[in-house]
Amino acid sequence: MIAIGMFVFALALLLLGIPVAFVFGGVALLFALLIPELGLEIFNLLPFRIFGIMSNSTLMAVPLFIAMGLVMEKSQMAEKLLISMSRAFRSVKGGLAISVVLVGALLAASTGIVSASVVMLSVIALPLMLKAGYNKGLASGTVAASGTLGQIIPPSIILIILGDVMSVSVGELFMGAVLPGLLLVGLYIAYIVIISLINPSMAPSSEAIEPIGFFELLRSILPPLLLMMAVLGSIFAGIASPTESAAFGVVGAIVLSATNKTLNFAMLRYAMLETVKLSGMIFMILIGATAFSLVFNELGGTDMVLEFFSEDIGDVWIFIAASMLAIFILGFFIDFIEISFIIVPILVPVMDAFGIDPIWFAILIAMNLQASFLTPPFGLALFFLKGAAQKSITTMEIYKGIIPFIGLQILALGLVLLFPDLVFAFL
Repeated sequence: MIAIGMFVFALALLLLGIPVAFVFGGVALLFALLIPELGLEIFNLLPFRIFGIMSNSTLMAVPLFIAMGLVMEKSQMAEKLLISMSRAFRSVKGGLAISVVLVGALLAASTGIVSASVVMLSVIALPLMLKAGYNKGLASGTVAASGTLGQIIPPSIILIILGDVMSVSVGELFMGAVLPGLLLVGLYIAYIVIISLINPSMAPSSEAIEPIGFFELLRSILPPLLLMMAVLGSIFAGIASPTESAAFGVVGAIVLSATNKTLNFAMLRYAMLETVKLSGMIFMILIGATAFSLVFNELGGTDMVLEFFSEDIGDVWIFIAASMLAIFILGFFIDFIEISFIIVPILVPVMDAFGIDPIWFAILIAMNLQASFLTPPFGLALFFLKGAAQKSITTMEIYKGIIPFIGLQILALGLVLLFPDLVFAFL
């Protein structure tokens, strides 16, 4: 019961808006002081855990992929790509929205950073869609959902974190996420096509846009596509580890920025500073979560969860349904990083006890966590979109537009749950 109280108290502090790393570390320290059986001696192991985090070669891929994404963000490639794709789909009803989804998928495979993708698409695509006469809800939903594809399409930061937390190969997670990511892209496009057929006024064609030649389109698509193939292809072929391919991706992004004539000291300084900030935030949360898990495990929290599911319930599908529902509900209120570092380690022993494949379970969690960017009231993608759109679109219009895309994400999660071969196709 004390372990449950500790967990609930931490969630309550998170909902009050207290910084995550301080919540986890502070709650761990508080409960260690209040419970005589624990004491501060329990933190004697913490320096060894922190050293293990610092020397973890897998986690080194996180700042590298962040740097790669930030360089790509400032290279203006996304703007050229979106304009080219919109010109290619100019005569198709809903073509501009379809091009936003495809560009979102390419950005996801090139950067893996949701915030950068959402902001880029909000600044570039949303004004074009509103000018073309798109329904505001559909336009905002398409932009927000397409920007979050970086959560599941490799190289995804969350997949790297889950690989470390669940002790599975990041390369195999990347391979397992390919088809689920493409499935989600296909569902988004199918929804846009159906909406444009049912109500053409919501997603009109854009005949006024100038057409584009094949080679001009190829010049826009080829650079990010080649970078994506080089980074992911080297991992899938076993030539390089995710960390090594991430380092290559940073170099590739800088080269592409140079060829695009956008490389300068100010851009590199911005990318490096933001990389340090984002990486520092992630690793501070990880250290706080490590302290929290030390106390939580000592109080018997993990053993209690394991006993409840494996003995009291004893059904693997109830465990999967309960864990997915819990992650989905928590995603309304807390960030994917907190869920990954606190909730997932509690579920891993139960997963092992039931003999669930960790790759499949990790992909289910990643797809579920993607919805946390879109679910109100604290969906980060909604904040990014509203900040970029400012007064051109209301918060309620954003909420209405995002609901169908959340439904599509749940549908994709259900399909991967029912058809595990979607994950194992390339393994």
